[in-house]
Amino acid sequence: MPVDAAQFYRKRGPMHLERIEFYPENYPTDDHYPFSLEIFRKIRELLFRTPVTLFVGENGTGKSTLLEAIAGRCGIHIWQGPKRQRYEYNPYESSLCDFISVDWKNGRVPGSFFGSSVFQDFARLLDEWAVADPGQLTYFGGKSLVAQSHGQSIMSFFRARYSRTGLYLMDEPETALSPRTQIDLVDLLIKMGRAGHAQFIIATHSPILLACPAATIYSFDQVPITAMDYEETDHYKLYRDFMANPRGAWREN
Repeated sequence: MPVDAAQFYRKRGPMHLERIEFYPENYPTDDHYPFSLEIFRKIRELLFRTPVTLFVGENGTGKSTLLEAIAGRCGIHIWQGPKRQRYEYNPYESSLCDFISVDWKNGRVPGSFFGSSVFQDFARLLDEWAVADPGQLTYFGGKSLVAQSHGQSIMSFFRARYSRTGLYLMDEPETALSPRTQIDLVDLLIKMGRAGHAQFIIATHSPILLACPAATIYSFDQVPITAMDYEETDHYKLYRDFMANPRGAWREN
């Protein structure tokens, strides 16, 4: 049974970002990603009504692309390593942010974008800063992120960063986290949501993160993007059937 967000968080959550509006009539092309995706051509708006919003869907459905576009439109920096040459260059790959608008509830707030693929670059850079100014580490749990395991360093970063007011975007944070640590992350999302200052938008494949109580789940496997309950998601159904008979599927091959 769905959990009532207002009751669960005891008050209306900190919806810093309330709405995204899309302008498909202005897209520069229909032939190149992401504008070639039907899901972005048949949507006008996406609403945010809970402290935690989860994007779920198969690879290539546009979850991470929209998350990055939100970051661009909200002025949130994305840490990136050195850019490299690519065999097929797509000039429109990062252009979606130019064709959406965002509505803030009480004015723009700061925030951050987390992607596991770029976190290690940030952790190494922070370590270099700490050589000259060890006090930098006090903002991230007091320990070098590089000296911890990948999962430990990520959770140290989360606990330190998300204690501040802001809009926090996370792209598949479960990638380097054990199931136990993913549960710890859900606990942190609940705690920060109840504190009344942090709003999270997360792209994920994790059935554990998708189970976050009172979260809004948007499925990118539907056209248009559709809000649905946890038990209705393909991810939940797949894991439910697999755990009911974990070795049965292999016997059929």
